[in-house]
Amino acid sequence: MARKKNGMRLAAAVIGISALALTGCTGPAASPEGSEGGDGGTTSAPITLGTTDKTTSLDPAGSYDNGSFMVMNQIYPFLLNSKPGSAEPENDMAVSAEFSTPTEYTVKLKPGLKWANGSDLDSKDVKHTFDRQVKINDPNGPASLLGNLDSVEAPDATTVVFKLKSGNDQTFPQVLTSPVGPIVDDELFPADEILDDDAIISGEGFAGQYTIESFAKNSLISLKAYEGYQGLLGEPANTEANIKYYADSNNLKLDVQQGNIDVAWRSLSPTDVEDLSKDSNVQVLKGAGGELRYIVFNFDIMPFGAKTSDADEKKSQAVRQAAANLLDRQAIATQVYKDTYIPAYSYVPAGFTGAIEPLKDMYGEDGGPSLDKAKAVLKDAGVDAPITLKLQYNPDHYGPSSGDEYAMVKNQLEEGGLFKVDLQSTEWVTYQKSRVTDYPAYQLGWFPDYSDADNFLSPFFAKDNFLGNGYDNAEVGKLINEQRVETDRDKRTELIEEIQTKVAEDLSTLPILQGAQVAVVGADVKGVESTLDASFKFRLGVVFK
Repeated sequence: MARKKNGMRLAAAVIGISALALTGCTGPAASPEGSEGGDGGTTSAPITLGTTDKTTSLDPAGSYDNGSFMVMNQIYPFLLNSKPGSAEPENDMAVSAEFSTPTEYTVKLKPGLKWANGSDLDSKDVKHTFDRQVKINDPNGPASLLGNLDSVEAPDATTVVFKLKSGNDQTFPQVLTSPVGPIVDDELFPADEILDDDAIISGEGFAGQYTIESFAKNSLISLKAYEGYQGLLGEPANTEANIKYYADSNNLKLDVQQGNIDVAWRSLSPTDVEDLSKDSNVQVLKGAGGELRYIVFNFDIMPFGAKTSDADEKKSQAVRQAAANLLDRQAIATQVYKDTYIPAYSYVPAGFTGAIEPLKDMYGEDGGPSLDKAKAVLKDAGVDAPITLKLQYNPDHYGPSSGDEYAMVKNQLEEGGLFKVDLQSTEWVTYQKSRVTDYPAYQLGWFPDYSDADNFLSPFFAKDNFLGNGYDNAEVGKLINEQRVETDRDKRTELIEEIQTKVAEDLSTLPILQGAQVAVVGADVKGVESTLDASFKFRLGVVFK
């Protein structure tokens, strides 16, 4: 692919992954016979989705992971949302949403909205939702997405005014569709602490397409269509849906093959996907990819980190840069993932506006590893080898191939004796809680909250970011704020490119791979292809058989 030094914008269609990502993306699915299929009619057959993607909390203020957000998308209302097949924000619980001034975003709610428990759903709930996100600011929550929010006012029952710190925020409508956007019942959810799952279930604080009928955490969730839902998505194409959780992807594969579940989604191994593509009893569907897989460095406790006994900022940076010089992304993509992933050389995925590849120019040799460069950067900083690096990965949340992926990362980093990697793994529920405080370097996968380059930048590199890894570059923070409110598309693109180059020098995270969405469904299952879109929201309401 043609490129220029630190600046060539990536083509929207990426060789290899582009064809893969578009397979099966055919827009909204046809409705079942005699039904409107998500717009006024339902089928009676319940559907079951299987996943290895665990939930951590049903409280939107207490989790910021794909598994939890998938459930929230089914049960909570949003002010703005997007239809299956699209990532564009549209009115959901709102009848209108617009900038009334550059720093005020005014939303008018539909009248007569109700929670499943019978309480009124009005502007008080909306104000309470966003106020508590900011106040709680849970380290595993999505409050970092509200960095530009100054305050929320509710002048009457159907009006909400979001007052912003910076005007003309080009991302704010998308933020309202993101993990920070599910609206919660102000009479149920406390203002200053996370509400436990059982209390949420018993309090029936639901007003999405579904309510939760039964809940066995990370075992089985049973959902029932909510008759009071008045949002953008319409009536679901099924009256009942189940989410079944698996500890082992082998059992997930077996159950979708045998018809015990209707959909297998996140995550099957690449070998499983390849095998299932030859099975006439199932369909393998692939959708637009925006997933990135990283190594995250904790600036406080990594080698030479700020809170270590031998703290040295220059040496710490050299360690990260040496690691970047040693990675062989293409080998991992091909040998572990059978090219269902491609190498990632930046922080904004290929295909998003402003994506460039600074890591390909700055480290290694044309995308491949360079032992000589790794040795040189350590020598220049006065770092003696081998460097002991504790590296953590997760065996269940990011798919069954994570073990193979990080075994290769370990081998690559230990090439030439520069690193001695202490590789460890922890299951997701513990991993999600411990990653901020306990892991010097660790695996992270990222699915965008909304389809804009900002969502690959703000949560990671703004001050007090979601990672909580001690990274704070004032110049990068300034550029992030500028791009968010820049209305000139070309100028905003230039800012996004500049941010990528600067964070590539700092390397608070080290991107490895970019992937696609994959779902395996039974031969008689319909509708799933329409929800594998760039919003990265799985809609159970489109699935029928």
